[in-house]
Order: sequence, then C-alpha cells, then structure tokens
Amino acid sequence: MMGGHHAASGAAAWIAVASTAPHALGWYPVTPLGVVTGALLTAGAALLPDLDHHSGTIAHSLPPVTKILARITEQISGGHRRGTHSLLGLAVFVALSTALGKITADVPVFGSVAVGAGLLSVLLMGFALKALKIAGGPARSWLLALSLSAFIAVYAPENNDWLPVAVGLGVAVHILGDLLTHQGVMILWPLRIKRPRSFAGIPVLNKLWRSSGCMSLPLIGAAGSWREWALMVPVTVYAMYGVVHAAFLTLAQWASA
Repeated sequence: MMGGHHAASGAAAWIAVASTAPHALGWYPVTPLGVVTGALLTAGAALLPDLDHHSGTIAHSLPPVTKILARITEQISGGHRRGTHSLLGLAVFVALSTALGKITADVPVFGSVAVGAGLLSVLLMGFALKALKIAGGPARSWLLALSLSAFIAVYAPENNDWLPVAVGLGVAVHILGDLLTHQGVMILWPLRIKRPRSFAGIPVLNKLWRSSGCMSLPLIGAAGSWREWALMVPVTVYAMYGVVHAAFLTLAQWASA
C-alpha cells in the first residue's frame, strides 16, 4: 500500500476508535482535541513498519537520523516486510511506546507535558509529512516535525495509556494494508513457513500463501492499483472529516471557556 494511504488509514482508525461523535465507534473515548493530536500521531505510526527499508521514502524523511534508524531496523528485522510487519513487531512497537508514554514532565503554564510522546512523534510526524508529500527539504521537514510534535506533547490525550494504543493502531492497520496486497507480509516472523512446491498449482491457496512464506489476502492487488484507490479515497475522506470535525469542536470549547 502507498505511504499516503497508510497514513490516512492510521488517522481514520484513531478517529473511529477514539472519537465519540456519531460517525465513530467511541471504544476509547478522548476529548475532541485528543482526537486531533491522536490522529496526527497514529497517521505517523501507520508508517512506522516501513522503517525496515534503508532506501525507502521513510528513511529519507528526517536525515540523517531516519537513515541511521532505517539501517539498524532493517538489520534487526531481517529486511523489508519481515519483522516490523509481523505480530512480534507489533508487540515490540507497543512495548516501546508504552515505555515512552510514561515519560512526562510538569511545565509551568502547560502543566503535565507528554515528553516521551513528543520525542516519538518527531519521528512519526517526519514520516507522515514525507509520505503525504507535505515536507520539502530536510530543514523544512525537521521544522514541521518538531512543531507538530510539540503540539502533540502539550495537547496529548489525557488517557495515560493513549500512546501505545495510537501506535498499536497505526502499526496494525499498516500490516493489514500490506496484507491486502499481492506481496503480503510474513505475519509470523521470525517463523518463515514456506509454501510447499506441491501447493503451487492449487488455486486461491497459492495466492494466499506465497512461496516466500508471506501471507496475503490480495483484495487490492498491487500497491497503487485502482482497487487500492477505490478503498482508500473514502477512508481518507473519513479521516479528514473526523479531524476537521474534532478541530471545530475544540475551537468551540475554547471560545466558550
């Protein structure tokens, strides 16, 4: 799946789960402002698994930091669409974000500031800006990422465990998105269960279980296909509507305060 679509799916997932508006499920309710900040971070988290590709788009988002992290991640995870695109990778990302979520600081005027979330969101905002083609050169990318991460740190959702929830949602929808492509993902990594050659001629099964050991449910086909666009255009519209709706509610609350 294309990077911009991964980001949109992450934001849409957060809105569906965290918003209490009629267009959402409200399973993990946060304030309208929390919907906005959480959607921003989850959009970035939905690109986190692609840090396993040293020459990919994400690796060039905040140079030189992301280039270094990408090479390290690629080596640890076994390559593209391996460790970071697995259930184990999801668990690791959630564990890391849980630890970061506990790092806070009391700042005059602003009160409790989510320092750990702010640090992580610098990377995630860099990812999202690059994938959405909003960032320009390195200087502009860093400036925008730092500005957005400061906003997230100060106005983060009040729920104590919101950061691992947002990161977990983002990574999960990324894995699901890539599972829907022809290439699929190695969901059980480090286990690599290759498809027996005798199964290669079995219709349907040979599409779901790739010879590489990847699992696939190729509903959207190749990345960037018309089927992907047909799925992601309404998802993107939903994400944009959810963020704008929450932003207007926030402004209305501030105006009446």
